[in-house]
Amino acid sequence: MNRVDPRKLRAAGVSPQKLSYLKDLSARVVKGTLDLESLESMTDEEIIEVLDEVKGIGPWTVHMFLIFTLGRPDVLPVGDYGIQTSVQSIYGLPELPNKADFERLAERWRPYSTVASLYLWHARDRPEAEGASKDK
Repeated sequence: MNRVDPRKLRAAGVSPQKLSYLKDLSARVVKGTLDLESLESMTDEEIIEVLDEVKGIGPWTVHMFLIFTLGRPDVLPVGDYGIQTSVQSIYGLPELPNKADFERLAERWRPYSTVASLYLWHARDRPEAEGASKDK
């Protein structure tokens, strides 16, 4: 097995903390305690449970994996600050929505919460873009 020199990873901007996370992830794959190929056939909840065991991987990271790697259609990353701020702005909320309020609002987006999430990320940048285009 080829090993990557940790100094090369550090030079590429990988922090010592992230390096420890990568080592844990790769050790699990090499040992066979984490089968990456089997993830695709699991439910979102099963994937969250399996990957949450890996050092440095939490719900936000798993949600991004579900959306951008597996292309799952109904992922709601309630912990994403960008989406929280978009929901706050669009719904005219006085503060960022808590998890329960966010999930209640998002019920109508099912089974396409991923699509709504993508629009919410885009909407976060939208007012600046519209203001700039009106000035030209």
